[in-house]
Amino acid sequence: MPVHTDETLKQLGDAIQGALPGAVTGTSVSFGDLSIEAEASQIVSVLRRLREDPQFGFICFIDLCGVDYPAREKRFDVVYHLLSPRLNTRVRVKVQTDEVTPVPSTIEVFPASNWFEREAYDLYGILFSGHPDLRRILTDYGFEGHPLRKDFPTTGFVEVRWDEEQKRVVYEPVKLTQEFRSFDFLSPWEGADYVLPGDEKAKA
Repeated sequence: MPVHTDETLKQLGDAIQGALPGAVTGTSVSFGDLSIEAEASQIVSVLRRLREDPQFGFICFIDLCGVDYPAREKRFDVVYHLLSPRLNTRVRVKVQTDEVTPVPSTIEVFPASNWFEREAYDLYGILFSGHPDLRRILTDYGFEGHPLRKDFPTTGFVEVRWDEEQKRVVYEPVKLTQEFRSFDFLSPWEGADYVLPGDEKAKA
């Protein structure tokens, strides 16, 4: 098994960038992993070259995920993780996109990306052109929004409960009800203005 150092990974990144001029825009090595930045419109050709070129041999598709950076113009990263058994190393391929520009589906290169692309669509709202069945996969069909976006409210928009009268699940707007509480923020050792549980025993 080859042992990879940061230098050998950098050389591999340079070789990949040299084999895909224009499509690969940058490489970096951190924490023992090679990352590649690519043009979103060229992702299919990039992954195909990484899979079919004998000097690379990244034939194993590990996963695909989304990352949200709301302050950026292209707020989303789509990240592909591949494994080369021959090189005994992994590569991370990243592309950027926004809320309305679809990324080409990579199902024709790695069929396993099908459900991962559906997950990225469901949780982030990332669109994939050419996908044969781009619909939600983890949330319900009537779900509003995309729950892994950084600006998605932690409470969600609706709550689900079983209605005994209608004998079905119903959706209702989230209600954040909380009983009124009064906190004095005093330490028990500083003397609270009420009897603390257990203090009554000391008087007895």
